[in-house]
Amino acid sequence: MKLNFVILIALVLFSLWTVMTRSLIRSAIGLALTSAILTIAMFRLNSPIAAVFELSVCAGLISVLFVSTISLTHPETREEAMQHMKDRLTRFWYLPVIVIVAVVILSAMRMNLHFNLPTPDAEKDVQSVMWNLRQLDLFGQIIVLLTGVFGVVILLKEAKKK
Repeated sequence: MKLNFVILIALVLFSLWTVMTRSLIRSAIGLALTSAILTIAMFRLNSPIAAVFELSVCAGLISVLFVSTISLTHPETREEAMQHMKDRLTRFWYLPVIVIVAVVILSAMRMNLHFNLPTPDAEKDVQSVMWNLRQLDLFGQIIVLLTGVFGVVILLKEAKKK
């Protein structure tokens, strides 16, 4: 159980570092590290197929595409880099606060989530397995979905400004 907690902490820290870092290369590397930690979590949750896809596509292919694209862009001047860093910090200063508040709220709620994996003799009905045995997976999927929506909204706002 302690290893799962360490994996979760590492996942949150690498995710925050990916978003908060100034350098695009470091951000791409942080994405790869976040994906690798997520892969370890998926293997620990007995989801080897999803873990292999996560490792090969997200940690591998996507990171290579990002790094190669970043290498084709022109470097910023020192002033542009400092302005970009200030803009980024003003946009994302609240992320660590949100993470801390979410941890406090979830700890206070003491949600009765089932961490048990389905046994082979469990019902084969997907609906009953998801709602009765894999509630934590649903919670994670909701968080990932909301994060994606939040990212798209930010990208669209940036595109309107330009």
